[in-house]
Amino acid sequence: MSLISKIFYPITAPIKFIQNNFKTVLFLTIVFYFISNSDTKSLQKPNLAIINLSGAIMSADDVLEKIDKAKQDTHIKGVLFKVNSPGGSVPPSVEIAYAIKELNQIKPVVAYASGIMASGSYYASIWANKIIANPGSMIGSIGVIMQSVDASELLNKIGVKPQTVKIGLYKEAGTPTRQWSKAEKQELQKVIKSTYDMFVKDVADARGLKIKNKDDFANAHIFTSIQAKNVGLVDKVATISDAKMELINISGVKKPIWQKEDKFDKIMEKIIQGTILNISNSLNGLMAY
Repeated sequence: MSLISKIFYPITAPIKFIQNNFKTVLFLTIVFYFISNSDTKSLQKPNLAIINLSGAIMSADDVLEKIDKAKQDTHIKGVLFKVNSPGGSVPPSVEIAYAIKELNQIKPVVAYASGIMASGSYYASIWANKIIANPGSMIGSIGVIMQSVDASELLNKIGVKPQTVKIGLYKEAGTPTRQWSKAEKQELQKVIKSTYDMFVKDVADARGLKIKNKDDFANAHIFTSIQAKNVGLVDKVATISDAKMELINISGVKKPIWQKEDKFDKIMEKIIQGTILNISNSLNGLMAY
């Protein structure tokens, strides 16, 4: 070993070790971080939980799992459903909505709009005991949309001719390979209308609103928090501390201990949400969005 190598060995040796054992070093760093940030309060049984709904709703699995855990945990006396989502696909939005309804029959739920609570994410929140909105949040957009493209000109330019074998007049309705026929548009409109009517009815039932006034609170209107309160979509315009206090009062908890979200799960959730959003931007379908 040369003199220069010996001099810089205390620096180069750790760097070489990290390069050769990157995954191990990363894992140990994460473990050390979690241990160093733990405290004695984490040993106490939490009695209140926060469930986050953020980003585009393309799958309900993760949120449904958290709702079920909160439902089964006898120590949890109430749930804060914290929402910041523009909506998403219809089926998972409906799944979450009815899961919140079932949870609310067992223990109180307060939904809090921390940023956006629109379309599918508003649907998901309607059966909470109370809906509280941040003063700067956006609420509503109660509507349904189905989108596609007419790529026929592009296909012609690149020399691609689609071929289809089908049985059923409407089997190809919604295809992106050509312009939709009038009959196909009418068929798809029936689907949109039925889904929209279901959305409006559930909102009216949950919020005690009259369906005959649907153009006031639905029709894809986008509201500020105060406007949403005026039409009956939210109960209160306040901050998250007020939402937490509302849940504490409803649940009757004397000494609130909030359940802490696993830090690793939180990191992974952000990564997954980003991936899902990118995928959703490239897909078509029926959206409460």
